[in-house]
Amino acid sequence: MQSESQEQILKKNFKTTLVLIISIVMISTLLFRNFFFKSTYLLKSFGELSVDPEIAFTNNKPTFLEFYAEWCEVCKEMAPQVSALKDEYEKDINFVFLNVDNQKWGNYIEKFAVNGIPQVNLFDKKGNLISSFIGKQDEKKIRESINNLEKEEKLSEEIISAEFSTIQENKNNDVSPRSHG
Repeated sequence: MQSESQEQILKKNFKTTLVLIISIVMISTLLFRNFFFKSTYLLKSFGELSVDPEIAFTNNKPTFLEFYAEWCEVCKEMAPQVSALKDEYEKDINFVFLNVDNQKWGNYIEKFAVNGIPQVNLFDKKGNLISSFIGKQDEKKIRESINNLEKEEKLSEEIISAEFSTIQENKNNDVSPRSHG
């Protein structure tokens, strides 16, 4: 009898501890969700806040063009810095964000030979490519290049980091006669 009583107490303690742990995890997730999911949220919002590329290349403003994907860890890592740059420069520069998983942007992906992401291309007012950054970049280096867009002397440069994601073949958008049921 005494062992049954101890067993019930242990079960009750276990249940209480389990409920407490689950509660702590849920509360922590709610309190820190911006910290945990900020980069993913930023990437998703980039596409929605983007200037249309057709407008960007014809409105006589310099253009910041980033190719990204929501699954790209390096893109997520750079998202807060890119967002800060956008907030600082968006009055003077077009910010265009193209998701490489969207077939709609295939012609731009091909035109700018995108094979690693994130890829940031900086263009002057006339649409001339000034700088290309492939992979993880230091915010300071990108900021320097943005500030140099307005200078008279313009040298085209390509900066490639060892940290980038290779574009994956997008099989989600493949269409075949049998893909519709």
